[in-house]
Amino acid sequence: MHVDCSAIRDFAELLPNVVIARINKFTCSDPGQQSIKNDIIELDLNRVVVAACTPKIHEATYRSVLIEAGLSPYYFEMVNIREHCSFVHQGDKIVATEKAKRLLLAGINRARQLEIIPRKEIPITKSALVIGAGIAGMNAALDLANQGIEVYLVEKSPTIGGKMALLDRIFPTDDCGI
Repeated sequence: MHVDCSAIRDFAELLPNVVIARINKFTCSDPGQQSIKNDIIELDLNRVVVAACTPKIHEATYRSVLIEAGLSPYYFEMVNIREHCSFVHQGDKIVATEKAKRLLLAGINRARQLEIIPRKEIPITKSALVIGAGIAGMNAALDLANQGIEVYLVEKSPTIGGKMALLDRIFPTDDCGI
C-alpha cells in the first residue's frame, strides 16, 4: 500500500469515541473477519469503520460480520483508502496518508450518525407479464408457470405463434408448421 498504515492507525486512535484501531493486511479474510467479530463482542462496539478497498467488493461481507456478532449491519461504514489514496497518489506517500486520514475522519464522523434502518416485509404474489405470444413468449410463459409463477401472456394479434404461423415446415424435423 502507498500509505503509512501505522500513521493512519495512530491518528484514528486519538479520535473521540474510537475504541480500537487495528492494522490488518487482509481484513476481508476469515481471520480478519473473526477479529472484527471478536472486537464487537469483547469491546461492546456499537459501530465499525473499515478503511481498506472499495465497498463494492467487500461491504456485504463486513455487514454480514456485524450481523453474526449481534450488531445491526447498518452500523458499518467503509472508507476506500486503496483506490482514493494509494492508487491515485502512488508517487507521494505523505499526500496519500494525509488524504487517508481526512477520509477516515469523515467516515468515523459519518458512522457516529448511522441509524438502524427498519426492515419491513411485504407479502407478494409471484406473477409475471409476458408480452408477445410468439414461440419465445410462449416458452417464457411455460418456463415461469412450471416454476409456480402466475403468468399473464399478452398478444396483440388474434392468434398466437407469431412468425411461426407463417411457416409451412419446421427445421430440423420438417414437421408441418401450420
